Amino acid sequence: MRVLVQRVSRASVSVDGRIVSAIGPGLLLLVGVRRGDDPAIAAWMAQKVANLRIFEDDAGKMNRSVLEVGGSTLVVSQFTLYADVRKGRRPSFVEAAPPEEARPLVDAFADALRRLGLAVETGVFGAHMQVELVNDGPVTIWLDSAELRGTPED
Repeated sequence: MRVLVQRVSRASVSVDGRIVSAIGPGLLLLVGVRRGDDPAIAAWMAQKVANLRIFEDDAGKMNRSVLEVGGSTLVVSQFTLYADVRKGRRPSFVEAAPPEEARPLVDAFADALRRLGLAVETGVFGAHMQVELVNDGPVTIWLDSAELRGTPED
């Protein structure tokens, strides 16, 4: 699973010109599911995201998590995070999980964030979405479960 984490002042998702989800300060989370990912990976990634210390404390240092600041999250499924552009000019998406495998894991990720106490909004799985955001900082963090699992800071 891959999650592109963006600290935002606000973010929203529109489908067919209508806003379907919106948050104020918090995290926009673009989520890609890889073939073979499972609910344990989704839960582990939610834990990692919820506890990332990427919000400023009173001294201006990034020492607080979205949980600590009471921020919201907006989870948007994005299979293109698994684009492979090593060959040719057209991206290959063979590593991305098919929709019937990805959808329950994106939902499991969002549910895990909710169980941790976060307010969670979501995009519309499989829809053509317009995502608007104001990146705060800017702060953008790339998380890949294949690179993170087993690290000392689990």
